[in-house]
Amino acid sequence: MTAATIALIAAPAGAQTLRMGVGAQITSTDPHFHNISPNNAFASMVFDNLIETDDRARPMPGLAESWRPVGEDSWEFRLRRGVRFQNGSEFTAEDVAFTIDRIPTVVNSPGSFRTYTQAITAVEILDAYTVRFRTNGPAPVLPNDLAMVPMLDRETHQGATTEDFNAGRAAIGTGPYRMTVHRPGDRIELQRNDAYWGGRPRWQAIDYRMITNDAARTAALLAGDVDFIDQVPTTDADRLRRAPRIVISEIDSMRFIYFALDHLRTGPTPFVTDNDGRPLDRNPMKDIRVRRALSLAIDRQAIVARVMEGAATASVQVMPPGAFGFVPDLEVPRADPEAARRLLAEAGYPNGFRLTLHGPNDRYPNDARIAQAVGQMWTRIGVRTQVEVAPFASFVARASRQDFSAFLVSWGTSTGEPLAGLRSVAATYSRERGTGAVNRGRYSNPTFDQALDLASRELDDARREALLQDATRIVVNDYGIIPTHLQKNVWAMRQGLVHTPRVDERTRAQDVRPAER
Repeated sequence: MTAATIALIAAPAGAQTLRMGVGAQITSTDPHFHNISPNNAFASMVFDNLIETDDRARPMPGLAESWRPVGEDSWEFRLRRGVRFQNGSEFTAEDVAFTIDRIPTVVNSPGSFRTYTQAITAVEILDAYTVRFRTNGPAPVLPNDLAMVPMLDRETHQGATTEDFNAGRAAIGTGPYRMTVHRPGDRIELQRNDAYWGGRPRWQAIDYRMITNDAARTAALLAGDVDFIDQVPTTDADRLRRAPRIVISEIDSMRFIYFALDHLRTGPTPFVTDNDGRPLDRNPMKDIRVRRALSLAIDRQAIVARVMEGAATASVQVMPPGAFGFVPDLEVPRADPEAARRLLAEAGYPNGFRLTLHGPNDRYPNDARIAQAVGQMWTRIGVRTQVEVAPFASFVARASRQDFSAFLVSWGTSTGEPLAGLRSVAATYSRERGTGAVNRGRYSNPTFDQALDLASRELDDARREALLQDATRIVVNDYGIIPTHLQKNVWAMRQGLVHTPRVDERTRAQDVRPAER
């Protein structure tokens, strides 16, 4: 450890260094490599988007000052003048065109940002500060989608690889902080961008530590080793609420937890056998009766009460109540093990079968405990389930290769509407069309795809919401995925700090400020 690092860690609480302890690893500092919330949260401190979102996921001007539809197949954006990248390069329309072109070329992306740009067929540069996006028909949510696409510099990033970003050579954006040190899996250090177009950032330095162990993260806050943590463990929430000199920040989130199943294979699936350990000659996950049985076996209310300790809401859909696209008539089913066993028998599995359920153990609050609980519930209906969990980085690499038969994952909505989530987790996988970017179970339903496509082109908000609700009903009633609950986002910090909680769960330095005295 260098002397400079020691000095940074030892900075007193009153210094201009914010020490943050986050509960998930940053898998890459390339802002287009892996579309997951921890990476996107980090990217939002270094890079900016054309459109930003507020704490309630509502769009607001970012690098674009204004935008408007031009006919039914194009949008025009006017860019903010005087913005410069952290190396002094000016931000112009050429950088926008370069960014859109780069996204589908990112090599080995486990979660492509193509899901946000798939409607764009061409980018026209009208002048240095005006850009027009041509789309493949009406694209009413393009502004929402572009709020998820960090902008890069054509001159700086032409030919830059993901490794160039991870090594720090290419981690150059227009954002409020610039990366100075990246120690993968451990910490990232950032310094204030004094030339930031949005005004001088509050903090001079950010010590962004990845502390994936729940107990260690809480202990670091209580010991004063960090000033702020996210993903407050449900087991520690009450203790931290009562602790002197600790402040809690929380909000209901738009992240839903679900179980993905192997829809890819018709024959044997790798982690399913008969009760004697022999591979089955057909994949039971392809049978809707089996998928429905697995869903009916899950006691979602028990998961919320006992595993999540109340820091969640039982759900079977992408959006929370009251949000755009929420389906009021999709009730959360009560657990019915007897009905589940009957369905298994009808499907030809009266004695059940054996299954290995996979999941991460350091990504979502109580992820390993959720997997264990569901494994026990499935075992009770005759699907004898062994649970295997692993650190997220290794787990997601295997999930992205379709290695598993059943596994726990999630989607966090950041656009304020369900189209991006449905398109990413349940639409038929197509690299060319940018659909199914994180559909790691390879679910495919042409009826769902058609309903989603109609919704993506509908300009009228009320009609689009109705179409999205129809699409949601299709995937829920087909048990294409098996959701369990929506998370609550909880942060904790030392007294003297104030935090603005976000429904998209992003943990960012710009949302933390000293309390007014």
